[in-house]
Amino acid sequence: MTFFSPNISNVSLETELVENLPRDERLARVEITILSIIFFSGAILNFGLLFVLWTRRKQLSRMRVFVFHLCLADLVVTFFQVCPQLMWDITDRFFGPDILCRLVKYLQVVGMFASTYMIVVMTIDRYQAICNPMVTFQRRRARWNVPVCVAWSVSLIGSLPQVFIFSRVQIVPGVYDCWADFIKPWGQKAYVTWTTLVIFVFPILTVIVCQVRICRAVQINFHMKTHQVSTFLAKPLPSRASSVAGVSKARIKTVKMTLVIVLTYIICWTPFFTAQLWSVWDVQAPTQTATFTILMLLASLNSCANPCIYLLFSGKLPKIRMALVCVSQSDKNDSIQEDATVVSSRYSSKSLSNSR
Repeated sequence: MTFFSPNISNVSLETELVENLPRDERLARVEITILSIIFFSGAILNFGLLFVLWTRRKQLSRMRVFVFHLCLADLVVTFFQVCPQLMWDITDRFFGPDILCRLVKYLQVVGMFASTYMIVVMTIDRYQAICNPMVTFQRRRARWNVPVCVAWSVSLIGSLPQVFIFSRVQIVPGVYDCWADFIKPWGQKAYVTWTTLVIFVFPILTVIVCQVRICRAVQINFHMKTHQVSTFLAKPLPSRASSVAGVSKARIKTVKMTLVIVLTYIICWTPFFTAQLWSVWDVQAPTQTATFTILMLLASLNSCANPCIYLLFSGKLPKIRMALVCVSQSDKNDSIQEDATVVSSRYSSKSLSNSR
């Protein structure tokens, strides 16, 4: 995946000019197969989820808005990251003008930024909804979703260096390719390291801190409610007791979905960023091996996993075809369930804050 480095092997331009090694056609076929599967799977799953969410746009809760934009970010990854890389692997060289080279490289990193920071703002929003419910309640009436706008702005601005680093270069007489021009000898190391920090390390640390606080708040609130139920068990309040139990399950379900999305992102992208850092800091890195290359390609599986996670937690993954055909029938049930989750998070957090 050639987002930061000159080519898939991360070798220098001088090495390519001297050796001009032919590519491994067998490995190229494997790359094309994997990228084709990821591309079609990501396109179908995200368009399917986008269609379901769009048909319910009048009933979009705050959580569904984040999922909607996460779906858009995954489509950017699918069509402007995976698709160009697939075409590049098929042709072996980049065919197109200089502006197209710069645009492709720019959009490739925009998708990475958007997918990452949409998960970050979604996790922060869940933290606010559970630990500071009144802040979330006041923001629900805003015309613009500020966290979503911030995530897209960071993505569009943070990807700008790609426009100046990559360009269409003549590597041999009559042969052109889309290559990066780094300041030697430290430019490539600095850029790859910095990009890893802002796209992977810092966001992951942020969501980990939020998730730990969320889980702690849910655990404390759950024990508090359990104590309340046992205290009023002798009194004739069966409806309240059952309501408390249902609210706890709804909150836990929301937290679990966000947590699974974060864990999936870490699992998918850790091999990619590890390989990128290894390739620029170690000249002996096995960058031309099949294992090294395939591990980097599998990073985009995250864009296929996110819609599956949402459909799984919304109870529609086994019935996706019915959800697409009978959207109006299932719309009401989903709205009630998700609204109950939001309301339960708000009032449960209120009782937690009062207890403190």
